[in-house]
Amino acid sequence: MKIYVTDQQGKEHELDAIEGWRVMEIIRDHGLPIKAECGGACACATCHVYVNDNWAAKIPAMRADEDAMLDEAFYLEDGSRLSCQIILDKSMDGLRLTLASSIM
Repeated sequence: MKIYVTDQQGKEHELDAIEGWRVMEIIRDHGLPIKAECGGACACATCHVYVNDNWAAKIPAMRADEDAMLDEAFYLEDGSRLSCQIILDKSMDGLRLTLASSIM
């Protein structure tokens, strides 16, 4: 499986992905600049990403706790999601997303 992540400078990265892993884990393990401070517990918004418009309806719907946590994020857009809450399955092969701007 592959996912495609565009960093804050606009460079796209093709990442090998593993079914069952959180998107945040894949991004972090490939060394891209994502804080992911809570490690996937949906207790912060430091893994904020923008899901490509073509993929928004193809990933699982946002749960209430993720929606509430996104209220803590900066630079929200329509495709804003927490990458720790997107768990990959085979239907997400080729997923495209962009790392959110941050105030790091």
